[in-house]
Amino acid sequence: MAIKPAKVNWTVRTSLQRVLDSLPSILQIVAAATAAYAIAYFLLGHKNPIFAVTVTIASLGFTRDARIRRVLQTAIGMVVGIALSEVMLLLIGGGIWQTSIVLLIALIAARFLSGTAAFALTVASQAMLVYIMPAPEGGAFIRSLDGVIGGLTALLFTAFIPRDPMGSASKDAGKLFSVFLNAVDALEAAVRTADVKVADAALVRVRGSQPLVDNWRMSLDSAISVSKISPFMKKHREELSDQVRLMRGMDLATRNLRVVVRRVDFLIRDGKPRAYLADLFSQISAATAVLAKGLEGPDALAESRAMLLDVIHQLDPKRFGIADQLREASVLLLLRPLLIDLLCASGMREDDARAELPEV
Repeated sequence: MAIKPAKVNWTVRTSLQRVLDSLPSILQIVAAATAAYAIAYFLLGHKNPIFAVTVTIASLGFTRDARIRRVLQTAIGMVVGIALSEVMLLLIGGGIWQTSIVLLIALIAARFLSGTAAFALTVASQAMLVYIMPAPEGGAFIRSLDGVIGGLTALLFTAFIPRDPMGSASKDAGKLFSVFLNAVDALEAAVRTADVKVADAALVRVRGSQPLVDNWRMSLDSAISVSKISPFMKKHREELSDQVRLMRGMDLATRNLRVVVRRVDFLIRDGKPRAYLADLFSQISAATAVLAKGLEGPDALAESRAMLLDVIHQLDPKRFGIADQLREASVLLLLRPLLIDLLCASGMREDDARAELPEV
C-alpha cells in the first residue's frame, strides 16, 4: 500500500504574517536580553553572562500568555535550577553519577514546586547547563546572580515596556467574530435555499471556534495582569473590563450557536426553504457585526443592543404560525438563549435580557 507523503501547510503569506504578529515580542526580547547582558557584563563585570540572557529570553518567550505570574514562574524555575546545580557542585563535585543525581533532584524539586510540565523542563535544563559547562571566573553562585538579573529584567520589561496586549486581545476578538458571523451568514443561506452542504460547512466552521475563544481569554488575562502594575496600561483597565464582559457573552453565544447549527442542519434535510428563519439570521448577523465594533467604543454596543432587542421580540413560534410544529419551533426556541448571550455581551444584565423574551 502506497504511503501518502505528509502534507506541509506552509505559505510565504502566512509566514510573513506570523513574523509581523510576533514583531512586538521580538523587539521586546531583543531589548530585554541586551539590557540584561549589559547589566551583568558592564556593571557587574561578568565575562560570560550567558544565564542573564537565557533567563530573560525564556521568561519572556513567544507565548500568548504574557502574564506577570507566568514570567515570574519561569524566571524562578530557571534560577532554582541554576542555584541547585551550583550548590551540588560545591557539595559533591562533577561527574557522570553526580550529573544523574542533580538531574533527579532538579526534576523532583520542580514537580514539587509546580504542576506545570514546562516549569520542570526549564529547571532541569538550566541545572544541566550549569553542571556541564565550565565554571566561570568570579566564584560560586555568579551564574545564579546572572539568572536573577535576567529574571528581574524580564519582569521590568513586561511591566514597563510591554508588548501590545490590547492589540493582541482585539485581534483575537476579531477572529472569533469573523467565524461567528460567517457561520450565521451560512445559516441564512442554508435555510433560505435548504442547502444542507452550506449548513454542514457552517457546522464544521463553528465546531472549531473554541480555540479562538480560549486565545481571546488568554490575551485578555495577560493584558489585565500587565495593567495592574504597568503605568502605561492603567488607562485601559475600564476598556479591558468591558472587553471581558464582551468575551464572556460571545463565548456563551458561540456555544449556543453550535447547537443552533446542528438543529438547522437536521431541520433543512426535508428540502423546504424557510424565509422567515433566513430573515432572522440576517438580522442577527447585522446586529453582531455592530457588536464587534464595540471593541472600539461603547456607542456600537448600544446600537447593537437595540438591534438585538428587535430580534429577540420576534422569537415567538406563534408569530410565524409554527407553535404546533415541534421541529420548526425548536430552532426559534434555541435562538432565545443565543440572543440573551449576545445581549449580555452588549452590556445588558441577564435578568433584563430574559425579561425581553416573548411568552410562549
